Amino acid sequence: MSKVIKPGSTIGMLGGGQLGRMVAQAGSAMGYRFVALDPTPDSPMGQVADQIVAAYNDREAAKELAGRSAVITYEFENVDAEVAAMLMAESYVPQGSKLLFTTQHRLREKEAIEAAGATVAPYCEVRSSEELLAAVQRFGTPCVLKTATGGYDGKGQWVIRSEEEVEEAYNTLAKAGVQLVVEQFIRFDKEISVIAARSTNGEVKVFPAAENIHVNNILHLSIVPARISDEMSKEAERLAFAIAEKLDVVGLIAVEMFAQSSGELYVNELAPRPHNSGHYTMEACRTSQFEQHVRAVCGLPLGDTTLMSPVVMVNVLGQHVEPLLDRISKPDEAAAALGVAPKLHLYGKKDAVHNRKMGHVNVLADTVDAALGWIDETKLWE
Repeated sequence: MSKVIKPGSTIGMLGGGQLGRMVAQAGSAMGYRFVALDPTPDSPMGQVADQIVAAYNDREAAKELAGRSAVITYEFENVDAEVAAMLMAESYVPQGSKLLFTTQHRLREKEAIEAAGATVAPYCEVRSSEELLAAVQRFGTPCVLKTATGGYDGKGQWVIRSEEEVEEAYNTLAKAGVQLVVEQFIRFDKEISVIAARSTNGEVKVFPAAENIHVNNILHLSIVPARISDEMSKEAERLAFAIAEKLDVVGLIAVEMFAQSSGELYVNELAPRPHNSGHYTMEACRTSQFEQHVRAVCGLPLGDTTLMSPVVMVNVLGQHVEPLLDRISKPDEAAAALGVAPKLHLYGKKDAVHNRKMGHVNVLADTVDAALGWIDETKLWE
């Protein structure tokens, strides 16, 4: 029987960024208390919960977190393995470290995805520029060279468009001293993602598929319902369910996929935590991804994931903050005319740096076209 952590207990969080902040906001409404371990004073989560200001590899700080928490979870993947092991020995960490070990490394992750019955792009490890050239000749161009560890928002990868780039691409990414993997480029019609939740008692539920649009390798829009067939939506949700079960996930896992017009789905990567593409659930679903995460790690029954309204989530980057604040401080005739309800979420970050994620807006509407119409009309995201 799984352990049930009842409301009123304290949940410890490794990481104090915006994902932790939104988990704390959802969990606080249920009656939980939160404490974050994060090196940044007045972190986004630290503004809404207690915070231990210390480095992630600070063992004394980790012991303090363990002593103050009935259960510990994390809001990012790159948790120090030794600290995670120590916390598991001294506290209750239902997510464990096995899933982190898998998803922190692209080769291990791909093997696990395939073991769950899903398809990934053809790939191989490369250890030299000569091996990379042979792989490029086998896969054709373009293809993608990636570091096996690290990398987000397009970092740690190189799209190779000709054999002349092989030497430079290899030498640039090999500097990090990590393993490298090359993947065949998948020509896709849409990028989609499905977030699955699995509780400590083995219950699994999935959220509706989101259609994701990226700009400069940063998520720009998540459109729900995704503009794909019902059959493809069901298959994407089935794959996410299977991956959550096969990998013994506890908490959330985001499954990012490439969808081809032929109906084929390729799983691109996994994220074992709340995910940017799941922010739409905050107002559009009966249960948000953040409440679901709390329920899963605390052993409560999972919530209903039904979509209540079409929605488009649009990320607010540093350059969008001031124009958006000016916009929402005045009556919004366009929103009234289109029948949309924009819901603003800012993360409490101090510096509005260009292309830094500062918040998001969930635009609720009768149709996704109406929501997209409001986003276009603002001209903030052009």
